[in-house]
Amino acid sequence: MLMAHPTVLRNLIEQYEALRVLHADNGGQEARQRMDDVAYTLCVSTGTSDVDSALVAARHRLPGARPEDDSVLSA
Repeated sequence: MLMAHPTVLRNLIEQYEALRVLHADNGGQEARQRMDDVAYTLCVSTGTSDVDSALVAARHRLPGARPEDDSVLSA
């Protein structure tokens, strides 16, 4: 599997989080479509099938991520 560059992953995470903060999923058609597109790209870029898993995987691939971090398991 090809791995997305950390800069690309960071950008996708930032875009998705900004759209989520703005409640794009409840917004107009363009906003919802953009959120869906970013979520899909995150999934493809990380080899996952849902956006929550994609976000976790992307964050773990960023510089400074701690591979032994199990904080996602306690959520």
